[in-house]
Amino acid sequence: MLSGGGARAAYQVGVLRAIAALRQQHAPDESHNPFGILTGTSAGALNAGALASHADDFAHAVQRLDETWRNFHAQQVYLADTWNVIRTGARWLSLLSLGWALARWSRSEARAFLDSQPLRELIAGQIALDRVPQLIEQGHLKALAVSASSYTSGQHVTFYASATTAQPWVRSLRIAVRTPITHAHLLASSALPFIFPAQKLHDADTDEAAWYGDGSMRQSAPIAPAIHLGAQRVLVVGVGRNLHIHPTAGTGTAAPADAPSLGHIAGHALSSIFLDTLSTDIERLTRINHMLTALSPAERAHSGLRPITLLAITPSQNIDAIAARHIHQLPGSIRALLAALGVGQDAEELGHSALASYLLFESSFTQELMALGENDTLARTQEVLRFMGWGPASAG
Repeated sequence: MLSGGGARAAYQVGVLRAIAALRQQHAPDESHNPFGILTGTSAGALNAGALASHADDFAHAVQRLDETWRNFHAQQVYLADTWNVIRTGARWLSLLSLGWALARWSRSEARAFLDSQPLRELIAGQIALDRVPQLIEQGHLKALAVSASSYTSGQHVTFYASATTAQPWVRSLRIAVRTPITHAHLLASSALPFIFPAQKLHDADTDEAAWYGDGSMRQSAPIAPAIHLGAQRVLVVGVGRNLHIHPTAGTGTAAPADAPSLGHIAGHALSSIFLDTLSTDIERLTRINHMLTALSPAERAHSGLRPITLLAITPSQNIDAIAARHIHQLPGSIRALLAALGVGQDAEELGHSALASYLLFESSFTQELMALGENDTLARTQEVLRFMGWGPASAG
């Protein structure tokens, strides 16, 4: 399960790179795809789609992801030239400052800060989703699921393709739809709120259309799709802070003299959307597993629940702090736009770098996150080997 987080998802590629290396050293059968079920949200959906499109060659899939993320530039994800930033971002800022009067006068609406057309082209060239149905049929992949949030209905929707006859599930404000996964689904899932424009998806059965945005919005149970699709063991790769490493981060420090800027608040809001629900879901799953150990086999069967083996890998360092060191790598037009929102380049003001961390599709930042993900995973080699059932560490 690969969570969302914009450019932060480079961390996931480092984790995958380490797993690919451990697999080469310890796996008894390298030809077998180690992850039969792939679920992702936002940028995590892009990584999941890339893995799924080459599920018959895991090492090759990881290598392709590695090449893409290590050589990233912002212009591959959104239009960053001065004219396009003025055309999109400045329109937002003007509407925020002049309000409804300008909107009525111009007869225009600001739909997003940035134009994500380059991302559409990158996905089309890098992720061969047309291979997925065949790979599922051949047994290389059991299921692929990506999630998006419907601006039209208000529901959180998981779109999935599966080898089994798993029926779509319905929960409070979240539903599942069985359908072939397309590039449009990936774009919708990764449409960062306010930053990238919403995407229109058509339902092949009803021929109805709805507007969708980033799947991290209203995602109350990010691990649930993998479980619904039959997973017994779930590897979760998050991009938020490790609560066990930084349990008191943000407490016990003096408040800054100035009130938080719009950029600071926006970064805080995005972090709440992308990072908090995963931690909550991990805690919930851990409690359920603990509860099930206290039940008799009959009671467990009656509950309808089953224990899930969980391994969560999350950053051991504060990604906001890493982003603060790389903001200067962003295109000048984006730095100017962020500056207008109050996002500075002061590494001491980490709240100001949170928003930038989602947009920092620059190689210096992505490579540092990839290295962090790889090191964090290798530091837990024995846990990973036991979880995957590889090598001597799997015994017991």
